[in-house]
Amino acid sequence: MPKKRILSGMRPTGKLHLGNYVGALENWIKLQDDYESYFLIADYHVLTTDLSTEKIYSNSIEMLIDWLSAGLDPVKAPMFRQSQIKQHTELFLIFSMLITKARLERNPTLKEQVRDLNIENIIYGHLGYPVLQAVDILLYKGELVPVGEDQLPHIEITREIARKFNSQYCLNNPIFPEPEGLITEFARLPGLDGKRMSKSLGNTIYLSDGPDVVKSKLRKAVTDPLKVRKNDPGRPEICLVFTYHKKFNPSETPQIEKDCRSGVLGCVDCKLKCSEKINSILEPILQKRKYYESNLDEVKNILLDSEKRARVIATETMEEVHTQMKLG
Repeated sequence: MPKKRILSGMRPTGKLHLGNYVGALENWIKLQDDYESYFLIADYHVLTTDLSTEKIYSNSIEMLIDWLSAGLDPVKAPMFRQSQIKQHTELFLIFSMLITKARLERNPTLKEQVRDLNIENIIYGHLGYPVLQAVDILLYKGELVPVGEDQLPHIEITREIARKFNSQYCLNNPIFPEPEGLITEFARLPGLDGKRMSKSLGNTIYLSDGPDVVKSKLRKAVTDPLKVRKNDPGRPEICLVFTYHKKFNPSETPQIEKDCRSGVLGCVDCKLKCSEKINSILEPILQKRKYYESNLDEVKNILLDSEKRARVIATETMEEVHTQMKLG
């Protein structure tokens, strides 16, 4: 029985942080053995909020190094740039004819971004980026898309576009699947200040951070404001560091919770325990990163080979589109 196909991606903004790892990358690594997987470097999507292109290539390479170092296997899963597969832009034009402006304006993620980024005038590309995401998925006939719950509205738009195209042009022989969201279990990891983890907020731990850097950053992490002294009873349910323990140190979490509440465990020791666990996870990633940083030609060749493989799939899909639309 053939494996189901997965497509997912990230915008290249440079080195990845723990939030990227927990929210997506860790899950991708697990899924690549059980599914036919394609992973997209969404460099066109960067332009929806920043027109500067000076760092897109270098940021793409940095992100790819993190993907490889964390455990994505280019043999199992091609990793490629959106901009290098010309069929993305062609299918984007076609799909843009299948959805209304009003439908795109109802996208809750767009509303959130407009609010968070304080955007006054929405550019067409930003309004239409769920359409380009639909292309990213359907060009490779993705059946499943690993996402957090907040991304499910995008999947629904993709399903609607697939349904519209199939009903309009190929009712008896549908080209596109209607993909399902594959929910990531631990979708969001807060930043060191308790807000969303973001490079712009300076509250991140990077996959490339060394042990001393991780310890230093974690010392500044927010904790229960009422636990001032070591023996004060704590409230782990509101403590950021306890959230990190639940993710990175689950075997010791029950005891940590007990000792925090009783006042046996102080915040300094708790943070030290947490940084040790995080560093044990990052250590093999750091070792692989050193290798890839010293062998950038290998990284670039992996990218070019992946793009060649992705281009084959994209070409086949567009040939089907042309035939069904009678554009040949």
